[in-house]
Amino acid sequence: MTPKLIKTRQEHAAALNRIEQLWDAKPGTSEADEFELLVHLADQFESQHDPIDLPDPIQAIRFRMEQAGLQQKDLEPYIGSKGKVSEVLSGKRELSLAMIRRLHHGLGIPAHVLLGQPGGTLPESVTTAVAKDFPVVQMHKLGWFEGFQGSLSDLREQAEDLITAFLRPVGGAAAVPALNRVRCRKDGNVHAGSLQAWHIRVLSLASRQTLKPYTPGSLDDEFLSDVAKLSEFDNGPFLVREMLSKRGIHLIIQTHLPKTHLDGAAIATQDGARIIGLTLRHDRLDNFWFTLLHELAHIKLHLDTSDTLQAIFDNELDAASTDKLEVQADTLARDTLIPPKLWKSAALGDKPSTAAVKQFARTLRIHPAIVAGRVQFHTRNFAHLSHLVGRGTVRKLFPEADGAD
Repeated sequence: MTPKLIKTRQEHAAALNRIEQLWDAKPGTSEADEFELLVHLADQFESQHDPIDLPDPIQAIRFRMEQAGLQQKDLEPYIGSKGKVSEVLSGKRELSLAMIRRLHHGLGIPAHVLLGQPGGTLPESVTTAVAKDFPVVQMHKLGWFEGFQGSLSDLREQAEDLITAFLRPVGGAAAVPALNRVRCRKDGNVHAGSLQAWHIRVLSLASRQTLKPYTPGSLDDEFLSDVAKLSEFDNGPFLVREMLSKRGIHLIIQTHLPKTHLDGAAIATQDGARIIGLTLRHDRLDNFWFTLLHELAHIKLHLDTSDTLQAIFDNELDAASTDKLEVQADTLARDTLIPPKLWKSAALGDKPSTAAVKQFARTLRIHPAIVAGRVQFHTRNFAHLSHLVGRGTVRKLFPEADGAD
């Protein structure tokens, strides 16, 4: 046969057959040259398609221990306590990235062997680089490290692995800096690491949903008005998720993290998706509908008209703001829920009766909670009509909101 690059199993089998025929070729002959070339080509094919299995990481550790005359106690600086060393060597505990990093640098065991990945290299440590300010304990309490059920000690040991997995849906640690083009209603009141972790969590949850592509500019006044009218139904907050999904908008309910005071966010992804994240920090119907319309207003007025703005976070939404974008979103949300002319003509006064509020709500085809909340905000009297704002009725519609405070 004419020697050539081996590309298939059939060509490999033919080459082996020819090698057998040339096994006794005399050195210096053309047959010997053909033999050497075929052997080289066959070895090259086998290295690409049938790589030699890497040694088991635990076997590699034990081999290095034997080479260096080490006892189990000598592994404690690299693996942890006596118990952890025993569990790792017996196969009851997996090696964490932190352990692998220490064993590689301390004992010289190749990283790709410890990782069990041919050609694998240790990633940059995300615990010190990207996510050093993440509230890891709070994230664990909320179940954000899915599948992890260890103790707080295990959490600390495996933090690098858990955060690496947490960042994977958004493209890993390298993609995180690109998420920083955001605005916050009140920057001074927000813990940056907590806000970023919540942002990533919402993006991750949205990535699991398959929706039709969003069309920028599709949120017209009629659609926003239809959203508001869903409030008339007791399960309106649940129904609105399906309504938004048909427009290609993700609605993600995710508990806020401490030190964020976060109510909601409007997010635009690099692939053109639109996401509304709500925390249900205040479990009231009036707050739910105003926050939802506020975030829709941000999408319509700001995200759809900007090539650079990626997310707007709204904390302490129940307080007035002088920020231009926030004033615009506040106004559109308020006027969509209750048109200005109708609000003025209703003349409800500072202390309208329950009957008057309900009657006005029926006229608008919205929930009385929205009218009651508007009266409270206008008068700053939050005791009056408190029985109408729908307190404690929203979270129960969204099981994923359990644990919000």
